Amino acid sequence: FHNHSQYIEKVKKFIEYEPKIKGTVTQVPSFETLKIRHVDFVYPSSKDGKLTLSDINLDIKKGEKIAFVGYNGAGKTTLVKLLMRLYDCTGGEILYNGKNITAFVPEKYREHIGAVFQDYRIFAATVAENVLGDEYTEDKKENVLSAIRAASFESKLKTFQNGINTQLTTEFSDDGVGLSGGEAQKIAIARVFSHPFELIIMDEPSSALDPIAEFELNQSILKNAENKTVIFISHRLSTTRIADKIYMFANGQIIEQGSHDELMKLNGKYAEMYRVQAKKYRCS
Repeated sequence: FHNHSQYIEKVKKFIEYEPKIKGTVTQVPSFETLKIRHVDFVYPSSKDGKLTLSDINLDIKKGEKIAFVGYNGAGKTTLVKLLMRLYDCTGGEILYNGKNITAFVPEKYREHIGAVFQDYRIFAATVAENVLGDEYTEDKKENVLSAIRAASFESKLKTFQNGINTQLTTEFSDDGVGLSGGEAQKIAIARVFSHPFELIIMDEPSSALDPIAEFELNQSILKNAENKTVIFISHRLSTTRIADKIYMFANGQIIEQGSHDELMKLNGKYAEMYRVQAKKYRCS
């Protein structure tokens, strides 16, 4: 009983937790622009108070395809978490259609944003339920299939005897299907296409795919997100070539920005990183 009581206290603490990030405005308009102005950030758990992001400035407009690139620990994912209000800035401000995002009720604000992070999960549920993140009914069938096509998972789906009603994982069903890393990643990507998100964030969306599958996925994402705003975070710079604008991060700062061609002409850190990766795909 003593051991069980310790677990119960943790559950109670979780249930009773009150979010610290709040807002008052419930009417969030359709996305037009994001403006990041002089943003600084220190993680609350930081013992030395070191800035993870320092004086970040950039603009994102409706329909643009934006890439954040840089090595691990450069601050790319941290900025995305600030854009989603998983944290609030330590300094500076983020403006959604000209209004500080701290004014919005977080749940209402996030209804406009779909994200695929590196730590996605596949649940012990059907393909359709995994894509929707909700209960499946027959009237949602085309929505699920459309999202699966957008994520380039259609060919794999055709191998499933029960189609979108196929159970994933064997946790609750001996007949459940296990997915490879790349296949699971596509299911996670399909989730952002099953909802009418206006701003899509993809953190390493093709890390588990080979270069050919990555190219096919990128082309499908571009086609199906033509009128949406997409932010890619990637180490593999083959993905960034499709972006309208690229921001190169290092040590929590933006050190270069521009299109792929502009940054290659600049011949700086981005060009160096791109050439190092390109060598891997050249014939010796």
